[in-house]
Amino acid sequence: MAKPQKRYVCQSCGSVSHRWAGQCADCAEWNTLVEEAGGGTVTPFQAKHNLQSGGRSFQLVGLDAEIALPERMASGIAELDRALGGGFVEGSATLIGGDPGIGKSTLLLQAAAKMALAGRSVAYVSGEEAADQVRLRARRLGLGNAPVQLAAATSTRDILTTLGQGTPPDLLVIDSIQTMHSDLIEGAPGTVSQVRASAQELIRFAKERGTAVVLVGHVTKDGSIAGPRVLEHMVDTVLSFEGERSHQYRILRAIKNRFGGTDEIGVFAMVAEGLAEIANPSALFLTQRDEGVTGTTVFPALEGTRPVLVEIQALVVRLASGATPRRAVVGWDSGRLAMVLAVLEARCGLSFSTSEVYLNIAGGYRVQDPAADLAVAAALVSALSERPVPVDAVAFGEIALSGELRPVAHGALRLKEAGKLGFERALVPSALVGEKTPLSLTGFKTLGTFVDHMLGRG
Repeated sequence: MAKPQKRYVCQSCGSVSHRWAGQCADCAEWNTLVEEAGGGTVTPFQAKHNLQSGGRSFQLVGLDAEIALPERMASGIAELDRALGGGFVEGSATLIGGDPGIGKSTLLLQAAAKMALAGRSVAYVSGEEAADQVRLRARRLGLGNAPVQLAAATSTRDILTTLGQGTPPDLLVIDSIQTMHSDLIEGAPGTVSQVRASAQELIRFAKERGTAVVLVGHVTKDGSIAGPRVLEHMVDTVLSFEGERSHQYRILRAIKNRFGGTDEIGVFAMVAEGLAEIANPSALFLTQRDEGVTGTTVFPALEGTRPVLVEIQALVVRLASGATPRRAVVGWDSGRLAMVLAVLEARCGLSFSTSEVYLNIAGGYRVQDPAADLAVAAALVSALSERPVPVDAVAFGEIALSGELRPVAHGALRLKEAGKLGFERALVPSALVGEKTPLSLTGFKTLGTFVDHMLGRG
């Protein structure tokens, strides 16, 4: 049956066109062409490429519609559940990345074993190790009796065919996605097209069968997950396993989470029995001493809802030769250090132009909290003047370019954690002095008054 041909009529001059355009070709008026039903027929090619008809209609629901919340599956590891927002979600896809040897496979094997021991069906597919190697690692971790189904395979078709024959598992671990191969795409495993195609098939399986899929991803030299960037958009949750191999601690941080927040972290320590949970992370990053040391300050950082006390160390070395001074930072933003140094010179009269400045966050911890400005300034002033900050004091606050000290979020929570660990004083912006806390608060409106307090001026 003949279908009406689309046509566009100019509302200004009445000319007819079979294609829409922003400007009428006859009268040169703009935005006057309006679609109207016309005569003629539509060819099969035109009908196929017209997306305004021929599809299936679907139901639209309101934003206030009552729906059931997704069910969570506890992993048996509290720190992992904290980073996930409460546990794995049925039918979700999670991507976890980290440096080689950081403990990704160990963490997932521990979680898989504990979930299997709790009655969940778990499948662990390794593309990098043989099944016997995974089994030996499980025995070393004391989890050799866990009913986890192991396999060593790299073909995505074989994996999905095997898992689709019976009841799908509650949890599927793929270690790693860079070793998977799809016969629908040409290319070696690990290429952009192979990683994208394999991940897409695995995620489709997770959505259709209700299995929680965990994909292990390699990282590049700069720490980002290797492979196509679109892979992070395909999954529901992206976790980053951070830490130095030379340090004992590991931090699991959520970069993206469609089922929870991205402000929570999980803290682990690598021990002989695998990864152990750290309930009090502040104990890892604080130095126990009785006497004050110049250039060190304790800062109560905040990771999500968890306060973590870390030690900030600064060293100022005066140069007599007139050479260009260095600025070295470990664990903090180098641009923010330059800003704090500039404010100290412009607003407080201190000179760092002839000195080298080194800043370090103890324990290999990385601080991204802007509240660390005042603690960094205290460490720098202490190192420059060789006056130690009191051992029982913490400092936090944000520094404005005008030299004003700005209040930060969750000040009471930071002070409460500091009080638990035995600190008695806090150097804070004056806006926080009214907080109810067991600590003795000393407030400052500007960075200049804070420097004067530290140097004993007036």
